Amino acid sequence: MTLIGHDIPWAEWRAAIAGPRMHHGWILAGQRGIGKAAFARAAARELVAEEGIPQPPGDHPDIIVLSHLPATKDDEKKQEDGKPFNLKRNITIEQVRAVQHRLHTRPTLGRNRAIIIDPADDLEKGASNALLKSLEEPPQGTFFLLVTHRPGRLLPTIRSRCRLLPFPRLDDRQIDAILMHEVPRADAATRAAAIAAAGGSPGAALDFVELDLGALHRLMLEIAATGDPGFILRGRLAEAMGTRPDRKRQMAAVELARAVVGAAMEGIGVEAIPGLVETHADLARLTTQVPIYNFDPGFLVLEIGTLLTRLGHPREAAHG
Repeated sequence: MTLIGHDIPWAEWRAAIAGPRMHHGWILAGQRGIGKAAFARAAARELVAEEGIPQPPGDHPDIIVLSHLPATKDDEKKQEDGKPFNLKRNITIEQVRAVQHRLHTRPTLGRNRAIIIDPADDLEKGASNALLKSLEEPPQGTFFLLVTHRPGRLLPTIRSRCRLLPFPRLDDRQIDAILMHEVPRADAATRAAAIAAAGGSPGAALDFVELDLGALHRLMLEIAATGDPGFILRGRLAEAMGTRPDRKRQMAAVELARAVVGAAMEGIGVEAIPGLVETHADLARLTTQVPIYNFDPGFLVLEIGTLLTRLGHPREAAHG
């Protein structure tokens, strides 16, 4: 994804690199889909590059990325074959320890090494504690970039040892520029709908266009407005979702529903705020579960639709 709207984070990062003492731990915090991971990889390349030393164009030996691994051996095979596969729920302590073992050796090309953890929100407890030891006594030339959508999930002791690099939401003009660059086939009306549904996230806007989420968005707005007392709209929502949506489409649907709730919060009365906040929190819970659980697509759509009915109708019980 094109890195647009990151002028402030880049300025802070480059000022730190040029300074006398670069902080060894960084928390890259901001909305999901805003480009933090892409920034982390580009920033890491700047950090490890040295004048006079050729840098490889692809994977870099001095940039280590920790993320979710395939859930099983079968999923590893599916990944190798380019097929859809499931991921582990967390980034494990074994992954962190494997990286720590590498830290006993010198960087391959230059003086610096970068460790990217994406997302650091999903470190299991043991992995967080193991990481803390490296943050407390970081090897010379080793820098940690923790990508996080919810920095409050990190251990307070980890947060206290890192410098926060916040990523502001992008404005409509910036997201439109990304859409025109990444999906030039999208017309102005499609881009406008994607921007309205994205809630400031260019990743969500790209998903809207690439996954053709227009029909889902229209139905979600109608459910939020009417409450769907006859259950008809939720049936249509299931049809628009498809019978076998992949994990990416499921994730995009949940994020889209969160954007609908977020938009509904603007200009509402004080008495309606608690219900909207609770609905948004329930959708946030689904956001964390979809990447790691094998949801039945029909159940997931019913859950999303039922949560959205709270916006336009007396509360219905969610299923789960």
